[in-house]
Amino acid sequence: MKYRCVKCGHVVERLYIQYSPGNIRLVKCSNCMSVADEYIECELMILMIDLILHKPKAYRHLLFNLLHHKMLAINGLLLKSFFIFFILDAYKLWILNGNPQEWSIVSFGVRIFGHALLGNLVFLYSFYILSTKSLEFVEGFSSYKEVLLAIIVSCYLKVYMLAMMVWDFPSSVVYITDLFVMSSNLVALRVITKSSFERCIGVCLFAHALKFFVHWLLHGL
Repeated sequence: MKYRCVKCGHVVERLYIQYSPGNIRLVKCSNCMSVADEYIECELMILMIDLILHKPKAYRHLLFNLLHHKMLAINGLLLKSFFIFFILDAYKLWILNGNPQEWSIVSFGVRIFGHALLGNLVFLYSFYILSTKSLEFVEGFSSYKEVLLAIIVSCYLKVYMLAMMVWDFPSSVVYITDLFVMSSNLVALRVITKSSFERCIGVCLFAHALKFFVHWLLHGL
C-alpha cells in the first residue's frame, strides 16, 4: 500500500525526509501543494479528536499512512482488531439483553458470545461482499484483509461502551454508539473508495441492518 496525502488523497512517495535523528522535514503533496501528512508531528490525542470529529484526513492518515507500516503483520493485526471488536459487541448484547433469571451466568455468556460471533460474521461478510461488488476501491485496497481491517478499525467508537462499566447509562446509549460507528464506517468507505456518497451509505445501512436483523432473530429463539 502506498502513502497518500491526507488532504487530497494523492499518492506520495514519502511523508518526510530525515536529515538526522529527530530532525525531519515534512514533504508536500505535488497535487495540492499542502503538507502530505501533518499528523506525523502531532500528538496521538490530536489524531483521536479528529477521528471522533470524522475528519477524512485523519482516516487517511490512519488507514493509509499509519497502518501502512503494519501490512507485513496484517494477519496478526486483523486478528487482534477482530478480537477487540467481537468482545465489545458481545458486551453490547449483554447490556441490551440483561441477565434473564432462567439462564445461568455461564450459559447466558455462551449464548451472548454465540450471537455476537454469528452477527459479526454476517456483518463483515455482507459488508465486504457489498462493498467489493458495488464500490470501486482506490489503489492499495485490493486485498480482502485490508478491506476488512479498514471496516473493523473504523468501528473504534465501540470503546465508549466501556464507560457503561463505570457510569450508569440507559441502554439507549448503545444505539447512539451504533449510529456513531455506522457514520465512522461511512467515512472510512469514502476514504478508501472512489464511489459516491449514496453508494457508500447504502452499503453501510444494509450491512448494519442485516446485523441488527440477525441479532433480533437470534434473541427471539
